[in-house]
Amino acid sequence: MIKVFDFDHFENPYSKFKRKELGERLARAQRLVNHLNIPVLILVEGWESSGKGYVIKDLVRELNPKQFKVSVFENPTEEERNRPFLWRFWDKLPKKGDIAIYDRSFYFKLFNDPAIKDQELDQNIKDISSIEQQLLDDQAIIIKLFLHQKEKTQQKRIDELKEDPYRSFMISERDEDQYKQYEKYLEHFDTILDKSDFTFSKWHVISSEDKKAASEKALGMSIDLIYQGIDRIMGMKNGGLRKELRTYAPQEKPLDHINLNLKLEDEEYDQLKDELQLEAQRLAFQLYTKGIPTVLVFEGVDAAGKGGAIERLTREMDPRGYEVVTTSAPSSLENAHHYLWRFYKNFPKKGDMKIFDRSWYGRVMVERVEGLAETAEWDRAYDEINQMEKHLHNFGTLVLKFFIYIDKDEQLERFKARETEPDKVYKLTDEDWRNRKKWDEYIEAMNEMLVRTNTDYAPWIIVEGQQKKYARIKVLKTFVEEARKILDKTNG
Repeated sequence: MIKVFDFDHFENPYSKFKRKELGERLARAQRLVNHLNIPVLILVEGWESSGKGYVIKDLVRELNPKQFKVSVFENPTEEERNRPFLWRFWDKLPKKGDIAIYDRSFYFKLFNDPAIKDQELDQNIKDISSIEQQLLDDQAIIIKLFLHQKEKTQQKRIDELKEDPYRSFMISERDEDQYKQYEKYLEHFDTILDKSDFTFSKWHVISSEDKKAASEKALGMSIDLIYQGIDRIMGMKNGGLRKELRTYAPQEKPLDHINLNLKLEDEEYDQLKDELQLEAQRLAFQLYTKGIPTVLVFEGVDAAGKGGAIERLTREMDPRGYEVVTTSAPSSLENAHHYLWRFYKNFPKKGDMKIFDRSWYGRVMVERVEGLAETAEWDRAYDEINQMEKHLHNFGTLVLKFFIYIDKDEQLERFKARETEPDKVYKLTDEDWRNRKKWDEYIEAMNEMLVRTNTDYAPWIIVEGQQKKYARIKVLKTFVEEARKILDKTNG
């Protein structure tokens, strides 16, 4: 353990400055990150009654209120408990150029559960490390502050609040519990700070024995860390850390081995379709009643039949239990956040089903091929996506990813058919024709995606789409099989 709580080692190099002066310097730093479009996330953690509110108030006192937001995270609401652990934090992340301050944070649940088992603790810290690393890679600045106080100081502050008729409501069971078990919590806090003191995202422990001194140090450290972050990010932008050369060596090419001759006769299709759609309806209802969230991803080449497969899958399902999320080009607000932000916002709560018609995989396909993302950005996205899907899996989500494939000649036939059919002409765009000209580049990107994001917890199901009927039945069959598996596991 790092044993960070030795008060003999606390220093305050910012005591020579007045808090107002430090606040004005932080405001200058705010204007600079806003100009540079750099998001800043400040986490303020610590003991209950240690002065978090006091420190946060000083942090924002001189800031432009249009460019910062304070979010308070305590016990999750029922809605938040029905979502993956990180869902509520992704929703409050700062957009580029803004500052977000979390009063408590990802770590709140961990800090306030000294009985948490090692396996669960390690898994949660692993999830947190992934989000912090992703934000840093996306050129964000993260500042993690922990306010520490002595046992006697905590007792004094609790007593003072209890005696104040206007502030007594601020005392919670957590305050009392931490004070009664001070030594236990002290050791627990030290363990968490040690495990989450990442090389890329360090903790900064501040003594809050004197709240004014704590504010001075929080202000001064935030200023220094913001400028350090700016130096790091500008170095990346100038090529200091960003490399366009990749070490990835192409492996197998799954799309080279697809049998596109697979077909179904009309009579067999009609029989299977009706049976499977009714079974899909029954299983979707069971997933709802068991509180199992479901994420279905549909990707594929243009005109492969994603929409038709989704329509047949959901034909008999209760529309109140699922939602189809159509992914298009990101809006200006979405572009101002990490590229996964807009998808986290749409993840289902327990029992619900979200169907993504195109998805986060656009990062490693269209954004890669069309040059909308830097090489370093889309190259690291494979690991980021795997981590995100692992987080969904750990929450008990059924994750199914369908990739529907047709060959180049079949795509051309479908494009021409759309040109002449009034009910389908809207589906054909200039972008479809432009993408077709880059067929080989897209196939290369798709092959790499299928290899690098095919995991045991979220495997790819490649669907032979040359005959639409065969593809639709395969999607239905797969959903039925995988839904049964997760339900059997839950019931067992």
